[in-house]
Amino acid sequence: MARGEDVMVDEHLRELAARLQGPARLKSELLTEARHGLLDAVEAYRESGVSPTEAQRRAVAEFGSPAQLLPSWQAELAVAALRGLSLRMLAVAGVGAAAGDLTWRGASWSEGPRPPAGYLLLSHSVDWIWMGTLLLAVVGLLVVGASARSARPGLALAQRAVGAGLTGLLALAMLTGCALFAWSLHLWDAALHWPPMIIGAVLVGGGYFSLTRAARGWLLATAR
Repeated sequence: MARGEDVMVDEHLRELAARLQGPARLKSELLTEARHGLLDAVEAYRESGVSPTEAQRRAVAEFGSPAQLLPSWQAELAVAALRGLSLRMLAVAGVGAAAGDLTWRGASWSEGPRPPAGYLLLSHSVDWIWMGTLLLAVVGLLVVGASARSARPGLALAQRAVGAGLTGLLALAMLTGCALFAWSLHLWDAALHWPPMIIGAVLVGGGYFSLTRAARGWLLATAR
């Protein structure tokens, strides 16, 4: 079938695409699968003697309106967005927990006077926040796995709770992490020129950017 004959099908798919929010790859797969199904239905109607325009109209009507299709499709995209967020959180938190101390090891100030109690409290808080994030990311993957096997309403609530928790912990981790970094520079001027600290700051910044995008994607997918 020529491309120019698929106007009604294309319009239907464009409307769906405009209203769907979620991981681009899965969204593209859903729309591609839908297009193939629609064109197969159009072809079947045409072979039965229906005109091209009427064949498209019937295929689109039979396929379902956006209002009918969007809830289930958007739910699938929201689960995929939570999976992506959980995996990124797991990776970043895991690397941070394993390599965080490396930025300090061998530093000229590491054997100096003990930092203030408030600084130590903030430092421990950052560690505990990322540990909580690591554990919640594991829970998120378990919820995603359970959602793939069941459609119980409680799992949808669990998805929202985990996603909201991960997003909140990310915001808290970014706030406390930046505060700790700024306080470190205030206490030790040499930290600004210490290569492991500089490399660590760049990597953490990249991790924050990646996690923020994933959290934004989950919020958009869930809000629909």
